[in-house]
Amino acid sequence: MTKAANDVVITGIGIVTCQGVGVEPHIAHLNSESLPELRIETDRFAPYPVHPLPEIDWSQQIAKRGDQRQMENWQRLGVFSAGLALDDAGLKDDVEACGTMDMIVSCGGGERDINVDSLIVDEGLKRNDRERLLNEKLTTELRPTLFLAQLSNLMAGNISIVHKVTGSSRTFMGEEGAGISAIETAFARIQAGQSTHTLVGGAFVAERADVILLYEALGAHATGAWTPLWSRDPNAGGGIMIGSVGAFLVLESRAHAEARGARIYATITTIGGDRGLRDDGRLERRLDLLADGVAADADSTVIFSGASGLRDVTGREKTWLAHRFADVPVRGYSGLVGHALETQFPLGLALAALAVSSEAKVPPFDPAAERAMSGPASTAIVTTVGHTRGEGLAVLRAEK
Repeated sequence: MTKAANDVVITGIGIVTCQGVGVEPHIAHLNSESLPELRIETDRFAPYPVHPLPEIDWSQQIAKRGDQRQMENWQRLGVFSAGLALDDAGLKDDVEACGTMDMIVSCGGGERDINVDSLIVDEGLKRNDRERLLNEKLTTELRPTLFLAQLSNLMAGNISIVHKVTGSSRTFMGEEGAGISAIETAFARIQAGQSTHTLVGGAFVAERADVILLYEALGAHATGAWTPLWSRDPNAGGGIMIGSVGAFLVLESRAHAEARGARIYATITTIGGDRGLRDDGRLERRLDLLADGVAADADSTVIFSGASGLRDVTGREKTWLAHRFADVPVRGYSGLVGHALETQFPLGLALAALAVSSEAKVPPFDPAAERAMSGPASTAIVTTVGHTRGEGLAVLRAEK
């Protein structure tokens, strides 16, 4: 691989999933000979299974108790994961580097105040003047945020406050497409010389009644017991099992990374995103365009598919992958850690970078549907097909 000063490289990874905290447990799983232990919660939100947060000591990345108290878990997870990425890149205590670091966050709406929501609904059943009721409760029950849900850009704000990342800041919303656009934008700005180092990623907390309600409204959430991603029971809900995930990356230009002697996990050589209607084969045609020119050696390439598990579209993605990248091993990581919506694409890049940097022979996450790798991975292709819209593809290569 020819190297250039404006290559976009990954130098820091902050990752939290049900499988553990930080890069070490995830590298171990990617290099194991068998599927890691399944970690899923089936009782708290029955009949909806979710992949829960692991045990986390928030004080490791959010030192002040006051900062921790004013955040809900959604924000804590984002700030914590961002701190892990900065630590991993060796930039956490570099005041000058953090002060000039750009930041792009992908996330959904913040956690809602379920107690206030429930109070309004319960009181509304007893009164006919519901407009007056709503105004009363909004003036007496809201927290200082003045909104029933935390604003999405509060995550970026708290990362700036806690970790002193104070370059330019952007927050993208919009389901899986937000994560795709966040990575794509960071990549394009670094490659064009508009940025030298960027913190990019997001966080998603599945253990929220309001999030599960949104999926249920679409008929998208799986019900009952866990089943493998590629062969979920069509009679057990919509097929998606969400997971609590934090995933942040430090992206740098090669010149910037090498100047400070940074360890490089991988180089992003290709990235693209799109969205549009999916009927009449248009989804597959857009995926073909995203993959145009991407070559894959089946002996040294692994595909990390962000397939959500949703019926129909997951089957279409599986069929397209088998046609476009025949014989290349596929790993559907939602089956291992759950679907993470806005954080799905950053998560896929994090796992892919860990795999190629450690030359992993990644074990099948669904042994009945995924073939074993014949050799260690030096190239990884990451795909994310949103459950309703948004498609993304990236290619990562190991640093040689």
